[in-house]
Amino acid sequence: MQRWEMGATAPVAAPISPVQPDSHGDLRPAAQTPAQTSLWLDVLDATIQMSAAHHRGDLQEWLSGRRAQLLHPDLRVLVTGAAGQGKSHLVNALINAPVCPVAGAAPATVATVVRHGDTPAAQLVTRAGPTAAWTAPPAPHGRIDLPTERLPDALAEAVLARPPAAAPLLHAEVEVPRALLASGLVLIDTPALPGLPDDGRDAVADLRGLVTYACADLVLFTCEATRDVTEAEVGVLADLARLYPHVLVALTKTDVAPRWRDTLAHTRDRLAAAGVPATVIALSSTLREHAVRSGSHPLNEESGYPHLINHLQHSVSTKQDEFARATVSLIARLVAERIAKPLRADLRHSAEPSDAVAQLHDAQRRLEDLRRITTRWQNCLADESGDLMSDIEHDLRERSRAVLAEAEKTLDGVDPASGWDEFEPWLRQAVQEAAEASFAWLAERGEWLAHRVAEQFPEYADQVVPPWVAGTVDEVPDRSGNLDAPPVERFTTTQKLFTGLRGSYGGILMVGLATSLAGMSLINPISIGGGAIFGGRTIREESKSLLKRRQATAKLAVQRHIDQIFLGLAKDAKDSVRRLQRTLRDHYSGVTEDIHEAIMESLRSAKAEADRELAARAQRARRIEHELDRLAELYTQAVALAPARNPAITPGTASA
Repeated sequence: MQRWEMGATAPVAAPISPVQPDSHGDLRPAAQTPAQTSLWLDVLDATIQMSAAHHRGDLQEWLSGRRAQLLHPDLRVLVTGAAGQGKSHLVNALINAPVCPVAGAAPATVATVVRHGDTPAAQLVTRAGPTAAWTAPPAPHGRIDLPTERLPDALAEAVLARPPAAAPLLHAEVEVPRALLASGLVLIDTPALPGLPDDGRDAVADLRGLVTYACADLVLFTCEATRDVTEAEVGVLADLARLYPHVLVALTKTDVAPRWRDTLAHTRDRLAAAGVPATVIALSSTLREHAVRSGSHPLNEESGYPHLINHLQHSVSTKQDEFARATVSLIARLVAERIAKPLRADLRHSAEPSDAVAQLHDAQRRLEDLRRITTRWQNCLADESGDLMSDIEHDLRERSRAVLAEAEKTLDGVDPASGWDEFEPWLRQAVQEAAEASFAWLAERGEWLAHRVAEQFPEYADQVVPPWVAGTVDEVPDRSGNLDAPPVERFTTTQKLFTGLRGSYGGILMVGLATSLAGMSLINPISIGGGAIFGGRTIREESKSLLKRRQATAKLAVQRHIDQIFLGLAKDAKDSVRRLQRTLRDHYSGVTEDIHEAIMESLRSAKAEADRELAARAQRARRIEHELDRLAELYTQAVALAPARNPAITPGTASA
């Protein structure tokens, strides 16, 4: 059986290293006064109450867990890092016992919790669930004893014997009789973080779960001294430092890194630039083992482990004082900021215009728009009505002229004395058709006018157009009437006789004089023939002259008749336009009043709602400001709670 405590002079209760005891003497935590404990505990309890008051059950549960951890005398140190960085070797060298598998042995697939025990013992523990704390009671039959000889191999075999689905629920618990552990120190060796040292995304999530469920008080992050810390590792440490003020970074394998001091200085600078307040210690587990075997104090000092032991001993002894105050200061500030963030967002939101205020402004805008719309539609109706009156008068005049021109053209080929009975019905029908066409156009223009005025209400479109627009124009009045035949002069037989005699007398006289030169008498057959010719021509000319006088008389009568009809139709059309204008005016005035009443009702409702909401917002803003003041007070208390860093605990090259 391999001895669990090596060294020729090391008794069971002796220290695990040949280093001399430090100035603290007893490794157990010094008794704290109630005032010292009460100070950070009051701040933590106030933070828990604040979380409960703001319905943050997640923060309340997390803080309650941290409270229980801080009140527990044990200091649980989580040892983690990327694969091959010497973390398991570090744990073995620290307690001087091969409890964790190292390179060349079975790989670490589950975490190993190492604590003090009077006799060596080891168990494989199955937790009750994936979110169960490691300090909680395990699942039924959840403990399997492991042989302490060849413990890493026995642990690997026990893990392989379990179902693969149970692997996330497993961890090993090992008890070792060591004075360092007897002070309350608990070491937790974990499997390697995934992705590191190149990618830290999965490592951040895994480490968050580990520190939460393993109930870690302190994290010891390992990194080889043969290289610089990577950006991914710095990111993991930065995320960790948000929740844990005590972070240790161990640069391992200094025995194979000639320039480890440069790496140490560069690591400090990198972490300081990233805002990570970590303590950096350079270690060599190989030198530590040689120092233990040989009992060499100088070799042990060179390994760097005395600095790590002093730091851990100081953390254990001050857990419920300096350690707890630093932890509570950090987590109280973090929680206060998390609670204050949505409150500040609500406070900014309360200063923004609300929906009710927006509705009030919208109602006021609509009221102003309605005033402008009222002016526009009234002007539009007046202008368009004036244009329509002028246009309909012009249209009637043009149509009347067309009918008159056609009538005159017809009369040029008709004798009014004989064709008036046919001409008069045609004239009456032509005038009526012209009037109907003009009034039909007036009805179309009236409908267009109604839509034109409705366009001045852009938000309501066709909803305000009256459905009875076409009925506002009267039926075409029948003003054509009967036109009596004008009095015309008739060419009677007696008139023709006397006209013929008058014309023949001149012809006989003129021809007779001409023939008398030839020796003939004044009245002779030739002069009588000439008189007959002249008489017939005079009768024809007089007949044409009388026809033209009859036609002129008829045209004048028709012109007067059409002018009279035009005056009547123009009066009827203007009356229709005025009636249409008044009807549309009354209609759109009613529409405007209805819209105005609706807007005023909306304005009154919006104003009342805005007043209520502004009062509620003001009250909520005052309540938020009060809560922010309380959070600010809590934050100030948390800041004041943080202790100054004690350089005595990290002497020499070990301090960050």
